[in-house]
Amino acid sequence: MKFDKKVVVVIPSRYKSTRFPGKSLVDILGKPMVVRVADLSAKAVGADHVYIATDDKRIGDEVEKYGYKVIYTSESCLTGTDRVAEASLEIDADVIVNVQGDEALLNPNDIIKAVECKLDNKNHVVTCMAKLTSSERPTDLKTCKVVTNLNGDLMYVSRNAIPSSKNGIIKSAYKQVCVYAFDKGQLKEYYDIGNKNGKTPVESSEDIEIIRFLEMGVKVKMVEVEGGTLAVDYPEDVKMVENIFRKQQLYSKLDTKVKSGIR
Repeated sequence: MKFDKKVVVVIPSRYKSTRFPGKSLVDILGKPMVVRVADLSAKAVGADHVYIATDDKRIGDEVEKYGYKVIYTSESCLTGTDRVAEASLEIDADVIVNVQGDEALLNPNDIIKAVECKLDNKNHVVTCMAKLTSSERPTDLKTCKVVTNLNGDLMYVSRNAIPSSKNGIIKSAYKQVCVYAFDKGQLKEYYDIGNKNGKTPVESSEDIEIIRFLEMGVKVKMVEVEGGTLAVDYPEDVKMVENIFRKQQLYSKLDTKVKSGIR
């Protein structure tokens, strides 16, 4: 899709993942996961506008085989957003989208929605959210839950179940979908604070990087997207992602046949 402003996607990718070392290069039906994410991102902004930011040559060498650009960053980046911020110093763009390298089932339309929202809300950082599905538990600490105000701005995000109630019943919950849109100035301020003081207090406690913006006093606009994403956090997630991916490919082929009149 063409935008009025220059838009790029930067995928932060490190080899030394705490929970799943080397997960960026884990094979997802014949392709490294980070390449799968790059392919999906390219559908939204074009392959020439997709960058992989990494501190590891193994990852860089692999993505270059598939024709994607690599920016090497330092090993000391505190978060994926810090890595994107460091990479952005080498990129000329109006909007920079951070797409997490483990979102192998990402819908490219989520990127487009985030960019459109950012263009309409220049002073905000933008990220996405989706309703928890019936199979997802609000108490699952792997999933970041979000609450918003009446204007659609992020009030808080937590790994715990929010919003809660005095009787403990959770009627409706949303999770964060890790697509973020910023401008270079917002990224620089985020990066400078991290370099100077480390992670901010609540960010560090929750281990959720978007919280640093809230602690900085930056408003975060939330964009609702469809659910169905599943990030790869642990080795056992790979098979689940592959099964969903196979179903998506099957439905896509069936849809193509129907549209072309093939029975």
